[in-house]
Amino acid sequence: MPSQILPVPNNRPLNSAIITPPSSAAMLLKTTKDDNDDEPSASLLIQEHKPLLSPNTNNNNSMAHPPYLQQKNRRRRAATADSLSPIPISNDTSNRSSFTEDVRHVASETFLLTRLGLKMLGYLGVGYRWITRLLALGCYAALLFPGFIQVGYYYFFSSQIRRSIVYGDKPRNRLDLYLPKNSNGPKPVVAFVTGGAWIIGYKAWGSLLGQQLSDRDIIVACIDYRNFPQGTISDMVSDASQGISFLCNNIAEYGGDPNRIYLMGQSAGAHIAACTIVEQAIKEAGEGEVTSWNLSQIKAYFGLSGGYNLLNLVDHFHSRGLYRSVFLSIMEGEESLQRFSPEMMIQDPNIGSGVSLLPPIVLFHGTGDYSIPSDQSTSFAEALKRVGVTAEAILYDGKTHTDVFLQDPMRGGKDDMFEDLVAYVHSGDAEARARDATAPPRRRLVPECMLKLAHSISPF
Repeated sequence: MPSQILPVPNNRPLNSAIITPPSSAAMLLKTTKDDNDDEPSASLLIQEHKPLLSPNTNNNNSMAHPPYLQQKNRRRRAATADSLSPIPISNDTSNRSSFTEDVRHVASETFLLTRLGLKMLGYLGVGYRWITRLLALGCYAALLFPGFIQVGYYYFFSSQIRRSIVYGDKPRNRLDLYLPKNSNGPKPVVAFVTGGAWIIGYKAWGSLLGQQLSDRDIIVACIDYRNFPQGTISDMVSDASQGISFLCNNIAEYGGDPNRIYLMGQSAGAHIAACTIVEQAIKEAGEGEVTSWNLSQIKAYFGLSGGYNLLNLVDHFHSRGLYRSVFLSIMEGEESLQRFSPEMMIQDPNIGSGVSLLPPIVLFHGTGDYSIPSDQSTSFAEALKRVGVTAEAILYDGKTHTDVFLQDPMRGGKDDMFEDLVAYVHSGDAEARARDATAPPRRRLVPECMLKLAHSISPF
């Protein structure tokens, strides 16, 4: 049934993209005009959501998923009206031009950010939880600022990055590509969906991971998506799916191997990406469903510090400042929590053979994570195994929500999560594994004393 989510003013701004950077270290951002789309928050007014389950789940053409790391030759690519041609790789001149365009849009982005920020304040009200978290976030960002400056400089000036490639016609349908310096032969690809509590996600947050993986001869694609209140969870899943479709059908033009695409998400991005592959499995299991990409093109899914059972997280998030009313608005009402809980969906008997189409799944999580408890990953992994999906949960003792994604990479040297991730991606390539074994340790970006203090005050 349609549900009122958020009132919308009648006026419509020229630019319909919205971004909400999480700290004073936020990057310069870029917008796109969409004459066929409503105002950014218009999608929240009244929406009628189609049921996720196909009315007919009998699968007469289903195929058992091949073993992990076996080459997948089954590929079905349907040309659709939304299919986009790849943008040619830009040279240094066009890269500088792109930076100029980023600067040009700061004024319009500031206006949109202010307007959306006021709407969010209307949702949050005056509450000590989110206010204290916001203050802690400011202090946390200040401590990591030396690292953010270096990563930001790399993001805007590196010739190895292709920023803001358009993959769809909705606001924020853009992605960044991080290309290895070595262009010999097709490269494995990691499609990355960033986190941000479904509210402050942005593709540039994956810049540190993109830089480090590209140094290991892996292409990284950071997929942007609409955040709340610009969109709700179904919009985010739709954006992620379209971004994956673009990569599956066009990554070869950028030197990527379309047979070695890995999907990864972090925090809220891990939840969005997991919902995307479950929804895709349901579509593919339905008779006559035509899709622009196929799960057989995804070698594996990596979830980092994600949440997969929303019913067990509502009260936890509320106690940490993401209030129940806001969270339920993001997830389109309490009645939709099961639909957007991957752990529950894979156990739904109505899915039928769709579960067998899921790729191997590896879930990384720190045991000291108090933003999203690590039992979210262990429970999801066990549920996947019970329904026959290859799954594994890898836990890092004492690591918090941000340790495995920010502090450890900024510490330099080698960290366990990164090495585990690279080992999975290169597991079928003996030559790449040999190079990984001799790779030099990464340099430190932030002094140890500041990293330890950031660990202690992190609001995540």
